Amino acid sequence: MIVGVDPDPANNERMTQWARDYWLALHPHSAGGAYVNMIMDEGEDMVKAAYRDNYARLAEIKAKVDPHNLFRINQNIKPAT
Repeated sequence: MIVGVDPDPANNERMTQWARDYWLALHPHSAGGAYVNMIMDEGEDMVKAAYRDNYARLAEIKAKVDPHNLFRINQNIKPAT
């Protein structure tokens, strides 16, 4: 987890860019994936990367138990179609 913190809201954009740049610099040295509970709005590709080979199976389960995607906030697994 990478966190950029500054008490001055005027620095928010700069801190966000710093965190993204730091992640980009470290990512080539990681094993991939992500801690799913820390994913916010990074997009579906990040969710798929976090679940890796399990994503397709989880999407099939989601299609059975939540076909209308009621539970879709944050780390959403879209129902398989």
